[in-house]
Amino acid sequence: MRRGTVAAVTATTVIGAGAAAVAAGRYAGDVALKPSPGHPFPGDSRLTVHSAAGDRIALTRSLVSLRPGTYGLSGAGCHAVVGPVVHGGPHPADAVVRRLERVTHGTLRPGARMRLTPQVHIGNPQDALGITCADVDIPGELGALPAWFVPGARDTWVIAVHGIGTTREHPMVVLPFLHHHRFPVLVLSYRNDPGAPRTADGIHHLGETEWRDLDAAIRYAVRYGARRVVLYGWSAGATMALRAAVNSALRHRVSGLVLDSPVLDRDATVRALAAARRIPRALLPLAVRAAEGHTGLPVDRPADAVDPEELDVPVLLFHGPEDLLAPWDASRRFAARRPELITLQPVPHAPHAAMWNAAPDRYEETLRRFLTPLM
Repeated sequence: MRRGTVAAVTATTVIGAGAAAVAAGRYAGDVALKPSPGHPFPGDSRLTVHSAAGDRIALTRSLVSLRPGTYGLSGAGCHAVVGPVVHGGPHPADAVVRRLERVTHGTLRPGARMRLTPQVHIGNPQDALGITCADVDIPGELGALPAWFVPGARDTWVIAVHGIGTTREHPMVVLPFLHHHRFPVLVLSYRNDPGAPRTADGIHHLGETEWRDLDAAIRYAVRYGARRVVLYGWSAGATMALRAAVNSALRHRVSGLVLDSPVLDRDATVRALAAARRIPRALLPLAVRAAEGHTGLPVDRPADAVDPEELDVPVLLFHGPEDLLAPWDASRRFAARRPELITLQPVPHAPHAAMWNAAPDRYEETLRRFLTPLM
């Protein structure tokens, strides 16, 4: 074969391999960042229902089913709420018995495959909690953003925004607390959520663009009477809150931030999401690079979400050392840079975005102490 022909074949092979790698990376990045409520987080596993009777449910014995606290239990056509592990009663050696709080939808059947989720409530605040709410549309840059408005007597509003893998039903875990303390609350849906406008790429940008929908919610709150707002976010919703607090034209109206399991290291989170969704290990670096390109995140910029030096309002940060999706170390370093402003509240034995679930009473007492000066 002539030298020129060999070179051409070699170049074509290299180009083909490069194109295949790019395509594989894009696929992996898309899978990692597609909004997908119901998909497992890293470390999650399906649990088999052994039995369910009265106020007891027996589940497959595992580190997941032994988690302390209160969780949703979700599976095909069924949703329930389970409380703490019940010790002392008879049960099979391969099972864990938990308190069964209620079955909210469907029927729990032996053999059903379920997973624990931080999303305890389904439906809307009126139906799920008996809390009066109104459906409102918030004008956003891509169109109307559906939200729930829970009225309250104060002129400080709380704007709650969910994160990866959940919907606006997730923030309902703290609605009874906020309602009891008379805060008006907006619970926001944002781009690519069910019922909200879709983006052209249909993927989650980990707060890089979504924060503008939260900014629209701040404008809405101020227009309808809020003098100040507290931004309250979980997971990538916490990242949105951080970005809004430093970038919004109305940032002077933000009086505080509550962050639960914030995504502060986007590369680590993309890797974890891709791995949880069974992307081969060899493709994980390509998934990270593809995510940077898809989301418009500059490759040469540090992966940290926000520089804490830019913050000028108090921050309460809940996070768990066992979070496999948003690294605990990133939150620890973040808080250490502004200890006079950022209060880090560790929550042991809690998976991602489930800090309330792991210890509801302690969580709400910490929240009460933080919010009291901001009321």
